[in-house]
Amino acid sequence: MICHIKVYILIFFSFICTVNAQQIARENTLFTAGHASAFIGGLYDAFYTYKDLKLKGDFGLGAPDQLDGEILILKGKIYQTQSSGKTFEVDPNGSTPFSVVNFFKTDRVLKVTKTLHKNQLYAYLDSVLTNKNAIYAIHIYGEFDLIRTRAFPKVTQKPYTPLAEMLSLQHFFNFERINGDLVGYYIPAFMEGENISGYHFHFLSVDKQHGGHIIELLTNRITIEIDQLSNFNVALPQTTAFKNFDFKKDRTEEVKKVENGKAN
Repeated sequence: MICHIKVYILIFFSFICTVNAQQIARENTLFTAGHASAFIGGLYDAFYTYKDLKLKGDFGLGAPDQLDGEILILKGKIYQTQSSGKTFEVDPNGSTPFSVVNFFKTDRVLKVTKTLHKNQLYAYLDSVLTNKNAIYAIHIYGEFDLIRTRAFPKVTQKPYTPLAEMLSLQHFFNFERINGDLVGYYIPAFMEGENISGYHFHFLSVDKQHGGHIIELLTNRITIEIDQLSNFNVALPQTTAFKNFDFKKDRTEEVKKVENGKAN
């Protein structure tokens, strides 16, 4: 009888340890739906549902079906900013061609009260995120003296034009003295291709009425929350377009143009 009890206890603790290990892995994993280079190269048709995306993370960013603006995921809710500037919570039955998410758990909090432009902010982040081969999820919120964002219009005519050749179609939005959230990541260089390396942020105003991909900013008083991740998973599209996509082309310069919103 005692032996049976010992066995049950061992099984119970083994189960608890397994559950805890799975929970830790879940909280520390970057999940990518799609492939960044393929998306930049024109694969804008959605394949991964928002419902499934929420099972992989409650924080992140991405793009809607057929490039209809920008996506931001915050506290489990998914918001879309269209090229008209309209921002709204998405239909949960929708889907995405490319998104990056994780379950955000704050490891470190920083307060910044000095004025920083985008490049100065990135330099500051470089000074505190010292492991250049680590993956960081970064949540920045507070007061901004300036936010400049962009969104692309929806595309319908195939074959789709690569994103770097559509820069003239971008719509830009300028906001002064605005409160809101930046949702983004630092992705190390070795992950370039399936993801976009370096810093990448999207914005959502505190009233949830404005958003988009960050082009420029000027901070006032902000709080920075950092979540260092230790794993990454990628779900690839099982589509004819992806199977036939040319991955031999170097799209490094295209990515830079798209991220900065300008040809040079």
